[in-house]
This record gives sequence, structure tokens and C-alpha cells, in this order.
Amino acid sequence: MKRALARRLGAVEGFRDPDPGLEQYATPTELAAQLIALADLHDDLAGRTVADLGAGTGMLGIAAATRNPHRVLAVERDPDAVAVGRANEPRVEPGVGVEWTVADATRPPLAAVDTVVMNPPFGAQDRAEHADRAFLAAASEVAAVSYSVHNAGSKAFVESFAGDRGGTVTHAFAAEFAVPAQFSFHTQDRAVLDVELFRVDWGRQS
Repeated sequence: MKRALARRLGAVEGFRDPDPGLEQYATPTELAAQLIALADLHDDLAGRTVADLGAGTGMLGIAAATRNPHRVLAVERDPDAVAVGRANEPRVEPGVGVEWTVADATRPPLAAVDTVVMNPPFGAQDRAEHADRAFLAAASEVAAVSYSVHNAGSKAFVESFAGDRGGTVTHAFAAEFAVPAQFSFHTQDRAVLDVELFRVDWGRQS
């Protein structure tokens, strides 16, 4: 399932004019497929309402929509990225349509959802350490469970943050995040970052 999904996600176009300040890096297909496979394994997608916070051009939201969810909501502040995301849907044909909203994902205009999937900014720009904190806070307010991507070495932070909000990290997985050169400050054609995927149970009924 994971390899087949990664191949399907190869049709997803990334950011056309990425903003380094927003850390607009497309989620790699292999990483997206790994996250979605884990969520599927834990019965967090099929028949569920899923939200992709900071959806970008739709990699995670569209991937989730291939796993027979009840509904998929994508929240992204960049209208240009949303336009690309809408164009990406028919390329993948996920089976369930994605509902797009142009809004700040850290203050999502959502009621409760079953599952959040997200690849938040790591905070590499402008010394914005733990920029992912606001995304975790948003997930804690709307989701029963969340799946998110963070820098390697973030486990203690994520566990502490979740615990302070009544949540529990139930699973943590190592992964890789391939970053192509797309900004002037990049000195390599391609870099591979060590990252971690976390499943957090926020202690709310789904």
C-alpha cells in the first residue's frame, strides 16, 4: 500500500513560488505515504473526518482522501497553494473530495474532527524555534488524534507539550525528509533531513 500510494502521489505538484519565511517545502511522497499508512493502520482514516492543517498543495490531505475517509478538510493560508492543491486532486483521483479553506491553520475554523495530519514548519527560519508548537496547539483543540512531522530529536518536546494539554504520544517513528535546492541560501542540490513522525492521542472521543 505504501509504495503504491507514493507512486500515486508523484502526480502532486508542489509550490510554484515557495516562500522561505513560511518554510514552504513540499512533503516528500515517500514520507506522506509513510504517515498515511501509519494512520490507516491505526484505523484513524477510513470513515473518519480528517483535517490537514497547513495543507500546502495538498500532499497529506489528498493522500488521506485515498483511504476512504468520511470527509477531508484542508486548511492553508496561501491561496496560490490552495489553487495548486485543487488542481492536484484530479491528478490523483483520491475517491473522496478535499474541502479547501484559505485560513490560518494555527487558528483553524473547524469544529471537532477525528484526525489531523500535518507537516508543520520546523522553525528553521528567523530563529523561530518550535514554530510547530502553534500547530500542535491547534490539533489539541480540534482533533481526537493527530499525526505530525517534526525535526529529529523532538520527542521530549512533543511529549511534554502533549502532556500539558491532556494528550499522549502513543507512537513515534523515524523518517527522512528530502529537501531539494529551491532557495538561494541552499548550498546543495538535495539534502536529506532526519525527522520523526508522532501520533498523539489528545484524550478526546472520536
